[in-house]
Amino acid sequence: MTDSTAANDWLDSINWDADGLVPAIAQDVHTQRILMMAWMNREALQLTVQEGRGIYWSRSRQRLWRKGEESGNVQQLHELRLDCDADVVILQVEQIGGIACHTGRQSCFYRVLKDGQWQTVDAVIKDPKELYEHPKHV
Repeated sequence: MTDSTAANDWLDSINWDADGLVPAIAQDVHTQRILMMAWMNREALQLTVQEGRGIYWSRSRQRLWRKGEESGNVQQLHELRLDCDADVVILQVEQIGGIACHTGRQSCFYRVLKDGQWQTVDAVIKDPKELYEHPKHV
């Protein structure tokens, strides 16, 4: 067994789905608020740990997606947790820039069910057009 194989044994403990993915929940390390949910493949999770930042697998683009590569709103990793079934990970992150959602909000979870209707309860912090007009490539 090589050093790199031994160093990545922790990845073998994860119950990847049929597509080789695991749900990843990003949580603000300071407020404990859930910021977003995305998917990770093995490479994304390994790179997240190596680089200390949120890196995901974009199912629509079929490629790695470094959070903040276009908006500049990077997720700095503080801690990685695995659930009891080993099929979901939580990234406790510091959300640099304060915006996790592509809609320009702090969190992707900005709607609440009230009286049988989804109501928006969080305001847009920054217009998404401004977030993505000039990719930051961080």
